[in-house]
Amino acid sequence: MTYEPPRRSSGAIEHQRVKLPWPKNRPFRILAIDGGGICGILPAAYLRELEARFLGGTSVGRYFDMIAGTSTGGVIALGLACAIKADDILKLYTERGEAIFPPGNVATRALRKCRHVVRYIYDEKSLETELRKIFRDRVIGEATTRLVIPAFEGRYGEPWIYKTPHHPDYSKDQHEQMARVAMATAAAPTYFKAFENNHYMFVDGGVWANNPVMNAVVDALACFDLDRRQIEVLSLGCGETVQRVDAKLSVAGLWGWRGIIKAAIRAQSRNALGQAYLLLGKDRVLRVDAPESDKPIELDNVRRARKELPALARALADANGQDVKRRFLAYPAAPYSPVSVSTLASIS
Repeated sequence: MTYEPPRRSSGAIEHQRVKLPWPKNRPFRILAIDGGGICGILPAAYLRELEARFLGGTSVGRYFDMIAGTSTGGVIALGLACAIKADDILKLYTERGEAIFPPGNVATRALRKCRHVVRYIYDEKSLETELRKIFRDRVIGEATTRLVIPAFEGRYGEPWIYKTPHHPDYSKDQHEQMARVAMATAAAPTYFKAFENNHYMFVDGGVWANNPVMNAVVDALACFDLDRRQIEVLSLGCGETVQRVDAKLSVAGLWGWRGIIKAAIRAQSRNALGQAYLLLGKDRVLRVDAPESDKPIELDNVRRARKELPALARALADANGQDVKRRFLAYPAAPYSPVSVSTLASIS
């Protein structure tokens, strides 16, 4: 008999969570990082700039109360939650990017394009090998910062969010290996095959939450006794893709709309930001991203991303680094440790 794992949603708690206390005079600072494949160079390089300019090279992850990340943003989030410096995370992209996304020669690239129509094109084992070099056997429960990592579970077709045990209701994920969580959130459809973990089948969290800002905001408000205005969010993008409907596209069929996935991802990101602005106030959310482009960098174009994005990150840090320093980097976050059921009992 084939084992059928239960739906994640079948164990969902239907009542409101008991809110844990949070100091009224202390902001709750969230870092949210979008998905974008090799374009994760942009947020990683931007965070590296912050570390170098304002933190003496120490990990920027220590300055946030919660870090959310999807896909490549999830990899960065997991690394920061291990107190790994952004500079070291950036090396995964700049030094090992071509091991994950081999560029190949002209013939290889042509063959890959043809194959891409019917099958994934990169070996996920190469990605997993590089992730294990970073995370080794660390598990979610060892994180030093609260984490919210969206993925999509394909067996039942449901959203899935990996979380640290920062509330007594969150106990399912604490023993999950970080490398496997990173694989689950980063298994981009058509680029890598779906990732099997504990009898579940995962694909990239960008399928439904490429910008995880609202996943983090809702989780913070659900778990902690916070006023909405206490929350401060730094939201980092990986570059905007423009999708406009002109006269030609308005009557197009399947081939003409082949870019619809990118359009949907961009729309989700914009919607999530708009919701965060409405809920918290636009002044509480700082969005940092590349300008819109009609020629965006593809998520597997290592050479172009490595050439263009670090300089763009420096320019963005020049433009708003002082504001980020004032709002997010004035002092480290309060120490975080996993929360037990006994903690919930003591405040109930």
